[in-house]
Amino acid sequence: MKMELKISTGIPGFDKTIDSLRLGDNVVWQVDNIRAYKDIITPYVDKALQDDRKVIYVRFGKHEPLIEREGVKQYNVDAKKGFESFATEIHRLIENEGFKTFYVFDSLTDLLSSWCSDLMIGNFFKVCCPYLYELDTVAYFAINRNVHTYSTIARIRETTQVLLDLYEVEGKHYIHPLKVWQRYSPTMFFPHLIEGDRVKSITASSEASALFSNINRVEERMDYWDVIFSRAREDLQKDQATQEKTKRFLMTLLIGEKSRMFDLCDQYFTLQDIFTIASREVGTGFIGGKSVGMLLARNILKEDKKDRFTKYMEAHDSFYIGSDIFYTYIVQNGWWKLRVKQKTKEGYYKYARELREKILNGEFPSNIKEQFVQVLEYFGQSPIIIRSSSLLEDNFGNAFAGKYDSVFCVNQGTPEERYKALEDAIRTVYASTMNEDALEYRMNRGLFEKDEQMAILIQRVSGDHYEDNFFPHIAGVGNSSNLYVWDKSVDMDAGMIRLVFGLGTRAVDRTVDDYAKIVTLDQPTRKPLMHMDDLKKFSQHGVDVLSMSRNEWTSVKLDEAIANVWDVERNLFASIDTETAFRLKDLGYKNMPTPYILDFKNVLKNSSFPEVMREILAEIARVYDYPVDVEFTANFRDKDNFKINIVQCRPLQTKGLGKSVDIPEISPDEACFIQTEGNFMGGNVRIPIDYCIYVDMDGYLNLSEQDKYSVARTIGKITRDLKNERVFLVGPGRWGTSTPSLGVPVHFSEIQHVAAICEVSSQAKGFMPELSYGSHFFQDIVESDIFYAAIFDGEEGVRFEPSYVTDQKNILTNWVETPTVSDEVIHVSKVTGMELLSDIVKQKLLCR
Repeated sequence: MKMELKISTGIPGFDKTIDSLRLGDNVVWQVDNIRAYKDIITPYVDKALQDDRKVIYVRFGKHEPLIEREGVKQYNVDAKKGFESFATEIHRLIENEGFKTFYVFDSLTDLLSSWCSDLMIGNFFKVCCPYLYELDTVAYFAINRNVHTYSTIARIRETTQVLLDLYEVEGKHYIHPLKVWQRYSPTMFFPHLIEGDRVKSITASSEASALFSNINRVEERMDYWDVIFSRAREDLQKDQATQEKTKRFLMTLLIGEKSRMFDLCDQYFTLQDIFTIASREVGTGFIGGKSVGMLLARNILKEDKKDRFTKYMEAHDSFYIGSDIFYTYIVQNGWWKLRVKQKTKEGYYKYARELREKILNGEFPSNIKEQFVQVLEYFGQSPIIIRSSSLLEDNFGNAFAGKYDSVFCVNQGTPEERYKALEDAIRTVYASTMNEDALEYRMNRGLFEKDEQMAILIQRVSGDHYEDNFFPHIAGVGNSSNLYVWDKSVDMDAGMIRLVFGLGTRAVDRTVDDYAKIVTLDQPTRKPLMHMDDLKKFSQHGVDVLSMSRNEWTSVKLDEAIANVWDVERNLFASIDTETAFRLKDLGYKNMPTPYILDFKNVLKNSSFPEVMREILAEIARVYDYPVDVEFTANFRDKDNFKINIVQCRPLQTKGLGKSVDIPEISPDEACFIQTEGNFMGGNVRIPIDYCIYVDMDGYLNLSEQDKYSVARTIGKITRDLKNERVFLVGPGRWGTSTPSLGVPVHFSEIQHVAAICEVSSQAKGFMPELSYGSHFFQDIVESDIFYAAIFDGEEGVRFEPSYVTDQKNILTNWVETPTVSDEVIHVSKVTGMELLSDIVKQKLLCR
C-alpha cells in the first residue's frame, strides 16, 4: 500500500476537488496548447520547491521550455535516437534520481516528430509510468487534445493514476477530471473553473452545455503514422523534386537513417514504391534489413536498362511486420524492465534466457491480432515463411547471417490452427533475438547496446504441390564473387552458386553427408576434380520439402521427391543412376522409384539458367559496388521457360572479401612460414593464428599405416580441444583422404573447427597426390568457411619453411603424454603474432 500522504497541485481549491495527489501519481493533462500546460505546471513546481522537494524537468520537446528557474534539475533527452534508447535513458535517470522525486515531462505529443507513431507514445507511457509509480514519485505529463488515436488515449488512461482535461475558453481555465484513481466525491468528475486559488464546479446543465459547445471534439483519429502517409499521397501529383523530397522522408520511417543502403534505395525506389511497401505493413516502424535487401535487389533487376530480367522474375507479394510491433509486444506483456536489465553488460547473458522464454509465451494486442488475421486470410492456405528482418540484418558490415530464426508455416488446418501457427512463428523469430549465437555476434561487434528492433518479413513460399509435398524445383545461394577459386582458370568475378533440389534450406544450412552442387558460373559444367565414383557419393541425396499432410517442414529421399515432379522433364535436374537401377533389377526389386543422381547436368549445360544467374549477380553487385550474396528459387516449365524468385540479398560477408588486405613485400632473407601465389580459397583474409599444427612430410611417409591413422586421431583430439582457438593445420597431401598413403586420414568432424588448412605436396620428394581442389573435402571446406591453401613445395615463387614453426617449442605432450608416433611427425606450437594474409585479387598469400 502507498502512503496516504497528500500532495498539493499548488491550487488549493483543486486539491480539495480531487482530494489532492498521492505519492505514485502520474498526472496526464490533455491540453489545447503548450501555454495552458505551462500555466498549470507553475503552481505545482512552486509548491514542490516550497516543500523542499527534488524537482526534475525532462526536456525532449520542440516546444518552448516549460520551466526555467533555479532549484529545478533539467535532463535533455534526445528522442531522435529512437524509442529504445530514449526509453532506456529515461528509465535509468528515474532509477538514479530515486524515490519521492517530483517530475515534469514535456508534451508527449512532441515525440511524434521523432517517432511518427502514436503506438510508440503509448508504449513509452506504459513503460515509464509504472516505474515512476513504483518509486513513489509524482509526475506531470501532457498530450495535445484531438491529435492521438482513441487506442493511444485508452492505453494512457488505463496506465495513469490521474487523467485531466485542461480547457482554455475565453481566457478562462477549466479542468475536467476523467480519471482519479482510488478517490471519489459527488462533484469530482464535473468540469471545474479555476480562478486563482478558488475552484468552482460546473454542475448546472446550462453552464456545462455552454462550456462544452465551445470545445472542439473530433471523431476517432488515425495513427499519426497513417496521417503522414495519407497526406504524403497528395505529393504523387506534384513535381518530381517534391516527390523525391517526400520519398526520402518516408524512407526514414520505413528503411532507416542515412546509410549506404539508404542511398541505394533512394536511387531505385520511387515514391509509389514506398507507398506500396507501406500498404503491406502490419503496424508501424521499419521493415528491417532483410526486407530492404530483397526489395532493393528486385528493383535493381526490374530497372535494368536492357530489360534482361523481367521475363524471368517471379512476382512477390510479401508483407512486413513493422519493428514497432516488437517493442509493443514486449511492453504489452510487461517485460520492458527485464529488457532494460538485459541490455546492460552485467545482464546481457544473465537475463537473456529468461527474456527468451517469456517472449515465446506472450500475448499480442487485439488490434495487432486482427491485422495478423487479415494477412493470413490474404495468403489462404498457401505455405508462407516467417523470416527475421532486424534493423542491422543484411547490411554492409553486419550480415547476421543465420543468427536469427526463420519459420515455415505450411499453413494447413482450420483457420484457428493456422492462426496459432502464425503467432507461434512470429514469437519464435522474436525470441531468436536472445539466441546465444545472436548475442555473441552482437557482443563481438560492439553492437550489444544498439537498438536491434526485430521486424519480420512474411513471404509466400515459392514452389508447387507434388503429391503430398510442396517445394520449388531448385533453390540456392549465389555469390557474385567466387571465393573458392580452386583452379587458376576459374574466373572469380563470374561468381558461383550452391544449388539444391527442393527448398533452399540445404543450400544455406550445413547438412551432414549431403552436398549442394557447387557451380562456377564462368564454366557451369566444369567437373570437380574427383573420381567419377565420388560423384554420386558427394551429391545431394535428401530433399527438404513442406509436407502438407503432416503440416511441417521435413526431408524426403531424392528418388521419392523427384518421382512426383509432373510439370517438367526430370532430366533437367537429375540423371538416371543406371548402375543402381540394374543392381536393383538383378536383386529382384520391383516397383521401386527410379534411382537418380542429382547432377543438374541439363539445367547447367542446355538451359540459359546459369547465364541468367551470372548476369543477375553481376548486375546487383555492379549497383552495390560490392560483392553480393543472393538466396533464390527457380521453377521451370522447360529448359528456357523458368521463373527466378530473389528471396534475399545482402552484401557478401566472407572472410574480408571487399576489404583489401595489405600484404607486405618481404626479402628472401626475411623469415616466413609460407609465401605463395594462387592455389588458395577463402577470399581476402587477415587471420591471427593462435596455434599451428604441422605434420612433417618425411616423418609421416615413413610411418606404418596404423601409425598414420594414429596421427589422424591425435590431431582430431587436439583440434577438438582447441575448437575455440584459431588453429592453422598444415600437413602432407590430402587432408581427410581415406587412403593414408595420400595424406592424413582425419574425419572432417575432427577438424571442422580449424581456421585454416594447408595441404603440402613436393615433386622433389616424389609426393604429388591430387590435392583437395573440387573434391568432397573441398565441399566441406566451402560449407564450413575454412580458409584453404595448397603448397607445391619446390615450385617457382613458393616459399615453405617449416623451421619457422618447428624451431618453437613442441607442446604435443599437453595432449599425448607418451606419443605413439615420434613427436618429430606432429609439431604443435602456440604461436604469438603469427598471421595468415591473403589477397585474392593479386592471388598472393603470406604466413609469418
